[in-house]
Amino acid sequence: MQLGIIVGSLRRESFSRKIAENVARLLPKGVEAEFIDIDLPMYNQDMDDGGAPPESWTAFRAKIQSCGAFLFVTPEYNRTIPPVIKNALDIGSRPYGKNVWGGKKGAVISVSPGAIGGFGANHALRQAVVFLDIVMLQQPEMYIGGVSKLLDKNGRVNDGTEAFLKQFAARFGEFLGV
Repeated sequence: MQLGIIVGSLRRESFSRKIAENVARLLPKGVEAEFIDIDLPMYNQDMDDGGAPPESWTAFRAKIQSCGAFLFVTPEYNRTIPPVIKNALDIGSRPYGKNVWGGKKGAVISVSPGAIGGFGANHALRQAVVFLDIVMLQQPEMYIGGVSKLLDKNGRVNDGTEAFLKQFAARFGEFLGV
Protein backbone atom coordinates (compact mmCIF):
# COMPACT_ATOMS: atom_id res chain seq x y z
CA MET A 1 0.00 0.00 0.00
CA GLN A 2 1.46 3.34 -1.07
CA LEU A 3 0.63 5.90 1.64
CA GLY A 4 0.99 9.60 0.94
CA ILE A 5 1.71 11.64 4.06
CA ILE A 6 0.54 15.22 3.81
CA VAL A 7 1.73 17.64 6.48
CA GLY A 8 -0.22 20.87 6.82
CA SER A 9 2.66 22.96 8.10
CA LEU A 10 5.48 24.35 5.99
CA ARG A 11 7.44 25.50 9.05
CA ARG A 12 11.00 24.13 9.30
CA GLU A 13 10.52 22.93 12.90
CA SER A 14 6.91 21.86 12.38
CA PHE A 15 5.37 19.87 15.23
CA SER A 16 3.04 18.27 12.68
CA ARG A 17 5.99 17.09 10.60
CA LYS A 18 7.70 15.62 13.66
CA ILE A 19 4.57 13.72 14.66
CA ALA A 20 4.18 12.48 11.06
CA GLU A 21 7.78 11.26 11.04
CA ASN A 22 7.18 9.37 14.29
CA VAL A 23 4.03 7.73 12.87
CA ALA A 24 5.81 6.84 9.60
CA ARG A 25 8.38 4.73 11.45
CA LEU A 26 5.61 2.88 13.32
CA LEU A 27 3.50 1.88 10.31
CA PRO A 28 3.04 -1.85 9.78
CA LYS A 29 4.84 -3.88 7.12
CA GLY A 30 3.12 -3.55 3.80
CA VAL A 31 2.68 0.22 4.07
CA GLU A 32 5.15 2.25 2.03
CA ALA A 33 5.02 5.86 3.27
CA GLU A 34 6.06 8.89 1.25
CA PHE A 35 5.88 12.53 2.31
CA ILE A 36 4.16 14.61 -0.36
CA ASP A 37 5.20 18.24 -0.73
CA ILE A 38 2.26 20.67 -0.72
CA ASP A 39 4.12 23.95 -1.21
CA LEU A 40 1.97 24.74 -4.26
CA PRO A 41 0.80 27.92 -6.00
CA MET A 42 -2.77 28.82 -5.04
CA TYR A 43 -5.45 27.18 -7.13
CA ASN A 44 -6.89 29.31 -9.92
CA GLN A 45 -9.34 27.61 -12.27
CA ASP A 46 -8.29 29.89 -15.14
CA MET A 47 -4.98 27.99 -15.32
CA ASP A 48 -6.80 24.67 -15.74
CA ASP A 49 -9.33 26.14 -18.17
CA GLY A 50 -6.49 27.51 -20.29
CA GLY A 51 -4.99 24.03 -20.56
CA ALA A 52 -1.66 25.03 -19.02
CA PRO A 53 -1.72 24.27 -15.29
CA PRO A 54 1.57 24.80 -13.44
CA GLU A 55 3.92 21.82 -13.60
CA SER A 56 3.79 21.60 -9.79
CA TRP A 57 0.01 20.96 -10.00
CA THR A 58 0.47 18.27 -12.65
CA ALA A 59 3.21 16.52 -10.64
CA PHE A 60 1.15 16.78 -7.44
CA ARG A 61 -1.93 15.29 -9.12
CA ALA A 62 0.15 12.41 -10.49
CA LYS A 63 1.64 11.75 -7.05
CA ILE A 64 -1.82 11.73 -5.42
CA GLN A 65 -3.09 9.40 -8.16
CA SER A 66 -0.25 6.95 -7.42
CA CYS A 67 -1.16 6.64 -3.72
CA GLY A 68 -3.77 4.28 -2.36
CA ALA A 69 -4.24 6.10 0.92
CA PHE A 70 -3.33 9.27 2.79
CA LEU A 71 -2.36 10.37 6.25
CA PHE A 72 -3.04 14.05 6.89
CA VAL A 73 -1.18 15.56 9.83
CA THR A 74 -2.28 19.10 10.46
CA PRO A 75 -1.88 21.95 12.87
CA GLU A 76 -4.85 24.14 13.67
CA TYR A 77 -4.93 27.71 12.38
CA ASN A 78 -7.79 29.80 13.77
CA ARG A 79 -9.96 26.72 14.50
CA THR A 80 -9.57 25.30 11.00
CA ILE A 81 -7.04 23.81 8.59
CA PRO A 82 -4.08 25.72 7.19
CA PRO A 83 -4.55 27.13 3.69
CA VAL A 84 -1.81 24.86 2.27
CA ILE A 85 -3.94 21.78 2.95
CA LYS A 86 -7.12 23.31 1.56
CA ASN A 87 -5.21 24.41 -1.53
CA ALA A 88 -3.78 20.89 -1.99
CA LEU A 89 -7.27 19.39 -1.68
CA ASP A 90 -8.59 21.83 -4.26
CA ILE A 91 -5.75 21.21 -6.73
CA GLY A 92 -6.26 17.44 -6.47
CA SER A 93 -10.00 17.71 -6.97
CA ARG A 94 -9.91 19.91 -10.08
CA PRO A 95 -10.60 20.40 -12.88
CA TYR A 96 -14.19 19.39 -12.30
CA GLY A 97 -14.71 15.68 -12.90
CA LYS A 98 -11.01 14.79 -12.48
CA ASN A 99 -10.77 14.30 -8.70
CA VAL A 100 -7.61 12.26 -8.00
CA TRP A 101 -8.52 11.79 -4.32
CA GLY A 102 -11.69 9.79 -4.91
CA GLY A 103 -12.19 6.26 -3.64
CA LYS A 104 -9.04 6.22 -1.52
CA LYS A 105 -8.63 5.78 2.23
CA GLY A 106 -7.33 8.26 4.74
CA ALA A 107 -6.79 9.29 8.32
CA VAL A 108 -6.17 12.56 10.09
CA ILE A 109 -4.06 13.54 13.06
CA SER A 110 -4.33 17.07 14.39
CA VAL A 111 -1.56 18.61 16.43
CA SER A 112 -1.48 21.64 18.69
CA PRO A 113 0.62 23.13 21.47
CA GLY A 114 -2.75 23.89 23.10
CA ALA A 115 -4.82 21.55 25.23
CA ILE A 116 -7.55 20.55 22.75
CA GLY A 117 -5.18 19.12 20.15
CA GLY A 118 -6.48 20.82 17.03
CA PHE A 119 -10.06 19.57 17.38
CA GLY A 120 -11.36 22.26 15.00
CA ALA A 121 -8.80 21.49 12.31
CA ASN A 122 -9.41 17.76 12.60
CA HIS A 123 -13.12 18.13 11.94
CA ALA A 124 -12.75 20.81 9.27
CA LEU A 125 -10.41 18.51 7.36
CA ARG A 126 -12.78 15.57 7.74
CA GLN A 127 -15.61 17.68 6.32
CA ALA A 128 -13.59 18.57 3.22
CA VAL A 129 -12.21 15.10 2.47
CA VAL A 130 -15.55 13.33 2.82
CA PHE A 131 -16.85 15.47 -0.05
CA LEU A 132 -13.80 14.42 -2.07
CA ASP A 133 -14.74 10.74 -1.56
CA ILE A 134 -11.84 9.83 0.72
CA VAL A 135 -13.00 7.09 3.07
CA MET A 136 -11.73 8.15 6.49
CA LEU A 137 -10.67 6.08 9.48
CA GLN A 138 -13.22 6.95 12.15
CA GLN A 139 -11.56 5.55 15.26
CA PRO A 140 -9.34 6.29 16.95
CA GLU A 141 -9.74 10.02 16.60
CA MET A 142 -6.29 11.56 16.87
CA TYR A 143 -5.93 14.90 18.64
CA ILE A 144 -2.45 15.57 19.99
CA GLY A 145 -2.50 18.46 22.43
CA GLY A 146 0.50 19.87 24.28
CA VAL A 147 2.72 18.59 21.48
CA SER A 148 5.70 20.75 22.42
CA LYS A 149 5.99 18.80 25.68
CA LEU A 150 5.88 15.39 23.97
CA LEU A 151 8.96 15.72 21.75
CA ASP A 152 12.63 15.49 22.65
CA LYS A 153 15.35 17.66 21.07
CA ASN A 154 15.63 15.17 18.17
CA GLY A 155 11.90 15.25 17.41
CA ARG A 156 11.16 11.82 18.92
CA VAL A 157 8.04 11.40 21.01
CA ASN A 158 8.12 10.20 24.61
CA ASP A 159 7.30 6.57 25.44
CA GLY A 160 3.64 7.16 26.31
CA THR A 161 3.01 9.08 23.10
CA GLU A 162 4.87 6.46 21.09
CA ALA A 163 2.58 3.75 22.50
CA PHE A 164 -0.45 5.90 21.55
CA LEU A 165 0.89 6.43 18.00
CA LYS A 166 1.75 2.73 17.69
CA GLN A 167 -1.86 1.79 18.48
CA PHE A 168 -3.04 4.29 15.87
CA ALA A 169 -0.57 2.95 13.27
CA ALA A 170 -1.72 -0.63 13.88
CA ARG A 171 -5.39 0.32 13.58
CA PHE A 172 -4.70 2.37 10.44
CA GLY A 173 -2.90 -0.63 8.94
CA GLU A 174 -5.94 -2.82 9.64
CA PHE A 175 -8.16 -0.21 8.02
CA LEU A 176 -5.90 -0.24 4.96
CA GLY A 177 -6.03 -4.03 4.81
CA VAL A 178 -2.34 -4.73 5.40
